[in-house]
Amino acid sequence: MPTTQTTHRPRTRTSGKRAVNLSLSNDLLDAAKRLGINVSQVCDSHLREVVQYEQARKWREDYVDFIAAYNATVEAEGLPLDEWKSF
Repeated sequence: MPTTQTTHRPRTRTSGKRAVNLSLSNDLLDAAKRLGINVSQVCDSHLREVVQYEQARKWREDYVDFIAAYNATVEAEGLPLDEWKSF
């Protein structure tokens, strides 16, 4: 009987999350626990908002020259395909 090889695969987390160490103020953590607040979920949600805000801010900063040039072109020449709009 032929032998089959099995490949060992490391476990992957299906949630797409990983554990991290986080330092929080004692009083704030205690109050959150008393109120039944899921600290992990709140941190994840707020960090997501902060990251999205910073990515948008950085994008605007990186493309400020292009945006200014495009706006100047639109002001001078109008919107592309503007003559064909039906409203």
